[in-house]
Amino acid sequence: MQEFKMISWNVNGLRAVIKKGFMDYFNEVDADIFALQEIKLQEGQIEMDLPGYYEFYNYAEKKGYSGTAIFSKKEPINVYYGIGSEEHDNEGRVITLEFENFYFVTCYTPNSKRKLERLDYRQVWEDDFRTYLNALKSKKGVILCGDLNVAHKEIDLANPSTNRRSAGFTDEERNKFTELLDNGYIDTFRYFYPELIDEYSWWSYFAKSRERNIGWRIDYFVVSDDLEKNLVDAKIHQEIMGSDHCPVELKIKL
Repeated sequence: MQEFKMISWNVNGLRAVIKKGFMDYFNEVDADIFALQEIKLQEGQIEMDLPGYYEFYNYAEKKGYSGTAIFSKKEPINVYYGIGSEEHDNEGRVITLEFENFYFVTCYTPNSKRKLERLDYRQVWEDDFRTYLNALKSKKGVILCGDLNVAHKEIDLANPSTNRRSAGFTDEERNKFTELLDNGYIDTFRYFYPELIDEYSWWSYFAKSRERNIGWRIDYFVVSDDLEKNLVDAKIHQEIMGSDHCPVELKIKL
């Protein structure tokens, strides 16, 4: 078995974060698989120099919006873009790499938006995405990472009482995440650190939220429960700047 180091980061604009030291971190962390969300790119807008990595991009049709990428040292058997649904697949939100004994999926989950104008769509997305993951899980282990746009429990955000009906902490969104876990998946950070407080992965740009650590944990590594025995560790790298999110990490033996 080989120990894999995997990183997931919502960069909130890949071109922007490149100017803020992204490559220094990328080279230093030396991940086996490095997944990005919210790259905000169209094809041909960036040339990455990543020797030793295979590169995969899923662009949104809308310019400067959404989008995902995965950089992998290991060449996958297959690559899938989206979840096979015309309703969901025009925003570049999902990439799946198939390897010999596992699937690696990165996802940028739709935000329910202010006034929850997209909450109904979000519910449909959650059900369809879970069905997609379960179809993969029926064949081999699944590793899901990304900005899942939900703080699951009160421990996962600084101010739960004032955010009851805020996008990312509605009962509807939290229940969908519970439903995913109940389908045989593990939130790896809470698996290792069930009671650890003040561990967040996103901070608003308002009111010096990051300096004060008024944040939310909405970036995850989730694995199918058949991979539980393979888990080594999970981390949140709050010290890494460049985006309103920070990277999250999974170490796993495969």
